[in-house]
Amino acid sequence: MNHAFEPHELAHLPRAEFAFPGPLRDQLVEAILDGIKTSTTSLKLEYERQGESLPLVGDRSALIDSQDQLVAVLEITSVRVVPLAEVDLAHARDEGEGYESIDQWRAAHENFFHSPELRAALNEPDFTTDETTPVVLERFEVIHRL
Repeated sequence: MNHAFEPHELAHLPRAEFAFPGPLRDQLVEAILDGIKTSTTSLKLEYERQGESLPLVGDRSALIDSQDQLVAVLEITSVRVVPLAEVDLAHARDEGEGYESIDQWRAAHENFFHSPELRAALNEPDFTTDETTPVVLERFEVIHRL
């Protein structure tokens, strides 16, 4: 975690934004900085709609808080794309949000995936998930704190 970054390097990193600005993002950023949150899940569809490539092991990004400030640099250590039904408990626990069962994890994520904010971001007002919905499971580590 002692990699030094020059300001110009930091300015060119892609942004890592968890959830939407507000209490949930603040909670997630704090968990990342505390080393409690080391994994995350997103919809593969989000990447497709934004025209972005899937993350790769070794990719680095700038962790952004709710005040749009860069607070750390993350590095991806693992990426898997699986159907929603195949998310495992180890991944769910490593999300650092206190999940003790897949059912808990699934309920919280479906609530987020079906939220008006995410449906608007996807430009799909009736978006819903099922067992086969592809999700991107990422593991990461903080390699630099600001």
